[in-house]
Amino acid sequence: MKKILSIILFVFINTNVLSQNVDFIEYDLDNGLHVILHQDKSVPLAVTSVMYHVGSKDDSPERTGFAHFFEHLLFEGTENIERGQFMKIVESNGGSLNAYTSNDETYYFEFFPSNKLELGLWLESERMLHPVIDEIGVETQNEVVKEEKRSNYDNRPYGQLLPQITSSLFKKHPYRWLPIGSMEHLDAATLEEFIAYNKKFYVPNNAVLVVAGNFEIEDVKKKIEGYFGPIPRGEEVPRVNIKEDPITAEIRKDFYDPNIQLPMGLVCYRIPSFKDRDSYVLDMISSILSGGKSSRLYKKMVDTKKVSVEVQAVNLSFEDYGVYVILSLPVGENTLQTLYDNIDEEIEKLKGELISDREYEKLQNEFENSFISTNASMSGIANSLASYYLLHGNVNLINERLDIYKSITKEEIRNVANKYLNKDSRAIIDYLPESSKQ
Repeated sequence: MKKILSIILFVFINTNVLSQNVDFIEYDLDNGLHVILHQDKSVPLAVTSVMYHVGSKDDSPERTGFAHFFEHLLFEGTENIERGQFMKIVESNGGSLNAYTSNDETYYFEFFPSNKLELGLWLESERMLHPVIDEIGVETQNEVVKEEKRSNYDNRPYGQLLPQITSSLFKKHPYRWLPIGSMEHLDAATLEEFIAYNKKFYVPNNAVLVVAGNFEIEDVKKKIEGYFGPIPRGEEVPRVNIKEDPITAEIRKDFYDPNIQLPMGLVCYRIPSFKDRDSYVLDMISSILSGGKSSRLYKKMVDTKKVSVEVQAVNLSFEDYGVYVILSLPVGENTLQTLYDNIDEEIEKLKGELISDREYEKLQNEFENSFISTNASMSGIANSLASYYLLHGNVNLINERLDIYKSITKEEIRNVANKYLNKDSRAIIDYLPESSKQ
């Protein structure tokens, strides 16, 4: 029965297409917790989520990996939830749960049948107010995180791509390390350091609570006040404010990966925050260059010239800065320099000429479909509401984001390409098999 109910929830979460306009109510509790409610009585479920404004950029250079570690640690248990019971409570009540940590935020969420919404509120209030942080939990999760690092980074083909990119583009900012952090730093940390980290960041005034789904607004407001209102406000959290020096000459770098056989070429640029309008334009440039088989780089390098197995342009923009990466895998004896030359040809064309009417229309259709898809699930809506408040400072981006893309002109696309995609402000990384090392 529990499995059937979970399947039903999954179907509703992923196929219930909502109207493009998302209504919401937002307010603050006295302790600083921001609350956002989205009511939708057409679904039989409710999503409870809490996003904390803490990510890997808030870690100390001597204690990287703390934010990600806490994503795991805060599932260990609380004063009222026995160790290892958090997930069992959720699943035994027909729900599901998950969490993630990024450079900028940590996010926890649960899906329940709507009549179990109160359970989700209790669980998240317990995580915020009564977490048990002890040696047993730290040791247990230390092993979990080590295994995650081994499987996702150390032993996975191309698992060091992102670390090589970020360490090349960032020299001062904490974006130079990944959320997974350093295992040596975690091993060296004391229990007191973990307790202090929790007290500093996992407080109501550094978080937003989102409830989305089928509920009565006044009823859920009372429950939120009851569960979260008594939680003490924490000290104000200092925000990271570290500026990078401009990149004024091309950076060249080789990296050897023992887990690969085929080399990869990486063309990397430092770009602005996702809050910057230029980041939206760069999303569109990614689509022009590699958005499907009709895109410029794919048609040229994979279909026509057959010099590449795969080519992809990716905008990874964060709260303070971002990275823009074009990666490509060669075919046969083609060199990485051949790939770079082909990529540069298309970038220069984009910088010199306006895109065609057909490409522009395709872009508009793609981004409209993406916008609708994001707002077509309770999970997508809850996550968007949280991040648009906490990271962007504008909850109504959930309704306005498409208008931003629609307002971007052909001239703007050309201008932004000229502004950021330049040879003297990038890093070129030859990502090579270790077997090719001389």
